[in-house]
Amino acid sequence: MTDEKSSPLVPTLRFPEFREAGEWKIEKLSNLISIVTPPKKLPTSFYQAEGLYPIIDQSQNYICGWTNDEEALITENLPLIIFGDHTCALKIVNIPFAQGADGIKIIKTKNQIETNYLYQYLLLNSVVIEQYKRHFSILKEKIVIFPKRESTEQQKIAACLSSLDELITAHSKKLDALKKHKKGLMQQLFPAEGQTVPTLRFPEFREAGEWEVVKIGDFVESYRGGAPLTPSDFVSYSDYEVIPKKAIDEGMYLNMSIEKPTYCKGSFYNKNLQSVVDSTYLITTLRDLVPSGPNIGYIVKYEGERKYILAQGVYGIKLNKKIISDFLIQFSKTDKYRKMMQSVMVGTTQVHIRNSVYFNLPISVPTLPEQQKIAACLSSLDEFITAHSKKLDALKKHKKGLMQQLFPVVGED
Repeated sequence: MTDEKSSPLVPTLRFPEFREAGEWKIEKLSNLISIVTPPKKLPTSFYQAEGLYPIIDQSQNYICGWTNDEEALITENLPLIIFGDHTCALKIVNIPFAQGADGIKIIKTKNQIETNYLYQYLLLNSVVIEQYKRHFSILKEKIVIFPKRESTEQQKIAACLSSLDELITAHSKKLDALKKHKKGLMQQLFPAEGQTVPTLRFPEFREAGEWEVVKIGDFVESYRGGAPLTPSDFVSYSDYEVIPKKAIDEGMYLNMSIEKPTYCKGSFYNKNLQSVVDSTYLITTLRDLVPSGPNIGYIVKYEGERKYILAQGVYGIKLNKKIISDFLIQFSKTDKYRKMMQSVMVGTTQVHIRNSVYFNLPISVPTLPEQQKIAACLSSLDEFITAHSKKLDALKKHKKGLMQQLFPVVGED
């Protein structure tokens, strides 16, 4: 085993001016912080949609509401770190705020450590959620490694990572704006409830007349449903990967990276060929967990030569030539369609839609050329959103990799 003295406590990546600054310190978090008590805690019934001051609680949203109550404000020792005792959410607050409800710890740093540095360090060394319990007792026992504050190395690291956070936030806002723009466009390109034409129509189709109302089943050439799977059907790896319900979401394509892959035995594949699909099929699910079956009815596609096995409740749909697949996929993302799905769901612990009901649901369609135009417009936006989403993911990965180099690693416990 390597002697600890041969491995100085320094990061693998260090700014040039600090490379000869010596080893870092190590201390328990509880010795580096104190807890701030708010003047009052605002119950959720006091949250307002608008106001002068933000309310911070332990939810994943940075701001959970607003207030005009100056007596509830925390104004001193900013910035402060907020830790969700139940959720483990971590936030840093630089402006006066009020505490919402209960369940957070407001952390003030002592002289040895800079607040922004500690925040970034705790982001990398986060607490793992253990069901619904209080986690501050775990957080305060964490070991923190840091350079001397007077050397300004802490501030340099914090500034570097904070600038990346600002860039990530800017890209996140742009991505949200793109998604909102697409949603607004979809509401205009498809007819509203009770209408037979959309409010926005491409010039060449403005005199094309009303859209036709037909049944979803009128466009189906064939479909395949998933067979029930038992524990004995699964193996650690095979060529036969199962499409789970979670892989069908509001994207255009099958998302097989959503969870750990699941594989089936070849014997299951051979016995259940009615559950096997290729890329000539669109994929949907008519079964999901409550509440509200979030993935039910979304339609996606996939590309490539691979064949997949459908889990129970997942369906492969092959369309005839009366409808364009991308048009139907985009329609399945509309608010009108989502409300229709909600209206026909049945079940309690697990909700589902019966096949006979689903294929008899109404859908409004224009001519094939107009379908193509709408699908192309929205699909191009999807490609832009996907590209921007990948760029955002790359920024997040870059930051995480940088953090792993900028902070030293203590030997395994």
